[in-house]
Amino acid sequence: MKILIKNGRLVDPASNLDRIGNVAIANGRIVHLGDVSCFEADRSIDATGLVVAPGLVDLCARLREPGHEHEGLLESELAAAAAGGVTSLVCPPDTDPVLDEPGLVEMLKFRARKLSRCRLFPLGALTRQLSGAALTEMAELTEAGCIGFSQAEVPIKDTVVLSRALQYAATYGYTVWLRPQDAWLGGGVAASGSVATRLGLSGVPVSAETIALHTIFELVRATGARVHLCRLSSAAGVELVRAAKKEGLPITADVSINSLHLSDVDIGYFDSAMRLTPPLRQGRDRDALRAGLADGTIDALVSDHMPVTTDEKAVPFAEATPGATGLELLLSLALRWARDAELPLQRALAVVTAEPVRVMGPALGSLAASAGRLVEGGVADVCVFDAGASWAVTPDKLASQGKHTPFAFERTGFELPARVRTTLVAGHVAYDTGA
Repeated sequence: MKILIKNGRLVDPASNLDRIGNVAIANGRIVHLGDVSCFEADRSIDATGLVVAPGLVDLCARLREPGHEHEGLLESELAAAAAGGVTSLVCPPDTDPVLDEPGLVEMLKFRARKLSRCRLFPLGALTRQLSGAALTEMAELTEAGCIGFSQAEVPIKDTVVLSRALQYAATYGYTVWLRPQDAWLGGGVAASGSVATRLGLSGVPVSAETIALHTIFELVRATGARVHLCRLSSAAGVELVRAAKKEGLPITADVSINSLHLSDVDIGYFDSAMRLTPPLRQGRDRDALRAGLADGTIDALVSDHMPVTTDEKAVPFAEATPGATGLELLLSLALRWARDAELPLQRALAVVTAEPVRVMGPALGSLAASAGRLVEGGVADVCVFDAGASWAVTPDKLASQGKHTPFAFERTGFELPARVRTTLVAGHVAYDTGA
């Protein structure tokens, strides 16, 4: 189908584009930006007063399938991605069964392609069954479609195993995605501090993150492996990453929308909606994460989407399953962060478009040159949204099967900026409000 998006504000952080114009799309590609007088469209989308941006790229979203279908289905979660303007997402390997076999990866990618709602980029398990012992067949998993390798939330206790994994990954140019948390110090349910002490909750100290970071950096120095650090949570962690980048280590990092906007104070009186991983830390940590994202120390913002059921949250805080829905909130919370920090729209979009693509790097293959961008000849992954709109987050109206979010209007009392109007994936309309 030939689609013409007319009179929108074209914003592409990768090329510093910001002007009023048109986008002509044919055969899944952007064929013209600007003058489209000779283009005959099958469908026109009037984007007057709207922003036309690259589709969002989310580096951490659990789709709960296979194995956790009672919490989320591929159909519902990819529909949530499209409703949030997300056209590409990375899913961790902690499904059931774990993504440690090529057949499982191929099946997941095939089902996602059939749904045509969002591009799916799986991470393969770094060790078999995420056991932290035997390494997986990384070459075979890469051929099946994995863009990197991860332990998800399961730290490797044996440093020898982690060292060997990084050596192997460095040899073949693979990226290892690690969440920095020490296996022995990270067993609590809330961040160590006055709030956890007052509520009698077991704490996770900042040192759980910093010790893990020191270990990772030493192994990166020894092996030369490329590592992506998932969901930093502390001010001390940000400083360590800043120093490592200044040193020239091949690392990148992201932060979740939850840690960017919330702190341990928001736990209130044992609010299980705030039971998250990593745990919410103090306000100074949140402020450091915001500053780190603004200055580029932290490369990308992620939804950390993890749908959970009502039963899993309707229990005491320490027993609640960590997680929250986030795909439909990623754009709005990126813009809210930029507004609070007095940053331009281009910077807000960069951390959810061009920067995540840079993190994914050559593993994207033919998409690497144009994903997360508005460029002639590039893939037509586009998000059209109203930056001036606002909306109250009502859980029951979310497309995700998971209805729990810390940002529900009934909990926060404030509305979020920006509403997605239309999402295109490879020139296919994956979501449209009809407005």
